[in-house]
Formats: sequence, C-alpha cells, structure tokens
Amino acid sequence: MFQEEDFLQLSGIQHFEFCRRQWALAYIEMQWQENVRTVEGKILHEKAHDAGMKEKRGDLLVVRALPIHSREMGVSGECDVVEFHKVNDGIHLAGKEGSYQAIPVEYKRGKPKTDDPDILQLAAQAMCLEEMLCCTISYGYIFYGEIRHRMKVEFTDEIRDKVRRIFEEMHKYYEQRYTPKVKTGTRCNACSLKDICLPVLNKKKSVSGYIDRIIADEEQE
Repeated sequence: MFQEEDFLQLSGIQHFEFCRRQWALAYIEMQWQENVRTVEGKILHEKAHDAGMKEKRGDLLVVRALPIHSREMGVSGECDVVEFHKVNDGIHLAGKEGSYQAIPVEYKRGKPKTDDPDILQLAAQAMCLEEMLCCTISYGYIFYGEIRHRMKVEFTDEIRDKVRRIFEEMHKYYEQRYTPKVKTGTRCNACSLKDICLPVLNKKKSVSGYIDRIIADEEQE
C-alpha cells in the first residue's frame, strides 16, 4: 500500500502510454507547454469539472469533479463525471435512499482513438472508485467532443492488468527521476512538448559516441 505523499497523478497514465518521455518531462521535470489541443481539452474539462453542479434526474444522480484515489496503485485524481444509477443491488450513498451503481464518464476533446490511453485512464478511475466504494464497476463511458457522442468501455481483466503494470512502471521511473529518450514518430508533431523535448536532436547520435567511434577507427589503422 502506498502513502499519500507517494501518490502519482492518475491522469498521467494517458501521457505515459502515449509517450513515456512526454510523461517524464511533464510529471518529473515539471515542464509543460500548451498547444491548441491541450487548450481545447482544458476548456472541455472545465465545463465537466464544475464541482458545484450535482444533478438529480429521477433515479440518476450526477456528480462532477469527484476526487478519487487508490492506495493499492498509489494514484489520485478526479473523475470528470460519475453517474450514480439507482438499482436494486448496489452501494448505499449517504443521505440517499436506495442503492446505486457508479459509472465513470471521462470527457475528451477529440474523437475515438485506435490506441489505449483514454481507455486506460477511464479504467484507472473505475478501479479507484471500486477500492473507495467497495463495489464492482464493469463499464464506463468516454464522451468525445468532436463527435458529440459517448463511447462505452468494458473494463476487462486485460485492461485492468495493463493499468496496474503501467502504474508500477510509472512509480519506478518517478522514484529514479528517470526521463527516457524519445521514440520518434508521427505523433511527435501533435505533442505539446515538442519544442521542449526536441525529438529530432534526441534521435541523433551522441557527441561522446561519435568521438568514441573516431578513436576506435584510428586505433584500428
């Protein structure tokens, strides 16, 4: 079990899965830079994260900006939205009659992706809620601003295992204060930290390696 002072930011899992170097620059070296995508994403999250807004619609209770954490995984953060649906067999909420099922909803600015970062972040939120509320959450939703539609995500054992493995790796990097080298690709062009990361320079061979090769060549002559 982790202590609170060792908690990492849960939202970092999407950055870590996207690019480990991006995560290290932002969360270890504390470097950040906005671009159009991050600004649009922040505006969308601000609308979802109005902590003063709680909605009651019949048997549905909507809670925004709900703080969450997991001592088992050593992370903390916030859920954009958690929907509590009234069911026959669920958890009990203080001051509320009946029992409820918790369903996390994450808001993203773009459209559904072919990789896992968004899914892993939502699954991590569900796993925190499960630990805090002593319940089981089998699915959640990601709302994509570009298509104005929510996508259902099933929390399989495979996804859960991947979340745990990633957080373990993140804790190791953070304890070692390790910033890995970049693995360049087309995604570098969309990264808000491109000007800080300098992926092209990181890709080039080091000066010390170049000198070592020159010396080795001379010794062979």
